[in-house]
Amino acid sequence: MDEVPEGVKFAPQTRGAPRPTATMTLTRDGPHGVEVLLGLRSVTMRAFPNYWAFPGGGVSSVDRKAVEAHPSLAGQEAAAVACIMREMSEELGLAAKGASVVALKEVDREAIVEDKAQWLPRSLEGNFPVDRERIRVLSHRITPPFGPVQFDNAFLHLHVGHWADVPIIDLEPQTEFTEVMWAQPSDILDRWKAHEIKVAPPVVTLLMEIERTLERFDGDMEKAAEDIAQRLPGRRSILFAHGVEVLPIKTATLPPADHTNCYLVGDPEGDYVLVDPAIRTLEDKKAVETAVKRHNGTPVAVIFTHSHNDHLADMNLLQEVVNVPIWASEHTSKSVRVDRVLTDGETLTLGAQTWRVVMTSGHHPGHVCLFSEAGLVSGDMLAGIGTILIPPHSGEMNDYIEQLKRLKALKPHLVFPSHGPVVAIPERLIDHYITHRSARHQRVLESVRKGLSDLELIAADAYADTPNAHPVLAADQTLSHLLAHERRGLVRRTGGQWSVIEK
Repeated sequence: MDEVPEGVKFAPQTRGAPRPTATMTLTRDGPHGVEVLLGLRSVTMRAFPNYWAFPGGGVSSVDRKAVEAHPSLAGQEAAAVACIMREMSEELGLAAKGASVVALKEVDREAIVEDKAQWLPRSLEGNFPVDRERIRVLSHRITPPFGPVQFDNAFLHLHVGHWADVPIIDLEPQTEFTEVMWAQPSDILDRWKAHEIKVAPPVVTLLMEIERTLERFDGDMEKAAEDIAQRLPGRRSILFAHGVEVLPIKTATLPPADHTNCYLVGDPEGDYVLVDPAIRTLEDKKAVETAVKRHNGTPVAVIFTHSHNDHLADMNLLQEVVNVPIWASEHTSKSVRVDRVLTDGETLTLGAQTWRVVMTSGHHPGHVCLFSEAGLVSGDMLAGIGTILIPPHSGEMNDYIEQLKRLKALKPHLVFPSHGPVVAIPERLIDHYITHRSARHQRVLESVRKGLSDLELIAADAYADTPNAHPVLAADQTLSHLLAHERRGLVRRTGGQWSVIEK
């Protein structure tokens, strides 16, 4: 079964057009080679908190008005260029001028940070240059379908010359970045590969491309950027971490998610496994085939985290992509042919990487997670979007909460969930799950102690703080809590009615 309880119907998921965004790749000639500017995003940011990323943001009405007001902005990606000029002003206090950048006056910077609409009138007053001549469009990329909203990002580039001529960046007025760094792409990638820093996936692949192209052009960034702009495709690998590539696959799962993440886990140059390649269409089969061909390593197995339908594949289609052994838990072997039964604590040597199997019951029997220095492939123990259901008759709420505590103790660098984007600050999410589920667990028990005995009435009382909860899902999860309390001898069920067992 998949995660949606029988009889629950959801309206068809609709996905609007991707929202336009823009980011700026600033480069300079450093003492030892070309350097790239990255900013560390605040832990309060909704997208990629505590990640190193390029400056940038969403294209707004202010930017579209700027295109109309500034004839010099006309041309390819005019609104994106206007957006990045405004974002650079806010986040870095810099404005493009020819082949370099200049610092804004403090009063203009503070006004723009306070109200982005101030960018247009102040630029028209000539308070800072509006110069797009050297700004180049490197590529476009649409974000993966992790959630109902996607973004179409324009990657822009400006090479600002010698490092000594670049103004020092003052972060004081803004709140998006907590620090910035200029560093060579190879140094950034080395730290990322060692799991010392977190870098946004599209930044990783662009840095890799810059590093490769600079070698071809003897360190000339202008020629490298021109070459990248002419040939860089929009679709690239999505590298959540070194040795963890993700490929979202369309599945019938619990909204708002409508995809299950397939992961290519292991050595990028050696052995790797495919986790939950839940392909059931020719389109997704082709996508997985492309990812396997693009990968430089060797696929040695398919791992299914558990046996819910939104994680299992059409085995005939899968074997046409990769004819490799299936690894899974003993419980999953009841649903698919399994060549190797995984057990808790065993290690998987995947080229130069080692991953540990962590068996986590609760959501479903025989649920498998994978753990390494890169982070935790969490299956359905955690989600990057939406919530996790504990099926009443196959899950176990007490076990689920205990396993969450076990995962927290691992202190994962990142969490790679089956649904939604990477979880950048795992401890915060796991704490939320433990606190939320434990509190609901107690509220269900208190509802029975009040004298409520009917499942629907208990659910309505226990979920009174969540009036928008789907009533069928609320009743379904309330039953999971009640069954868990029953197993511990706290409540009993008689003829469909629930009551407290007095001690």
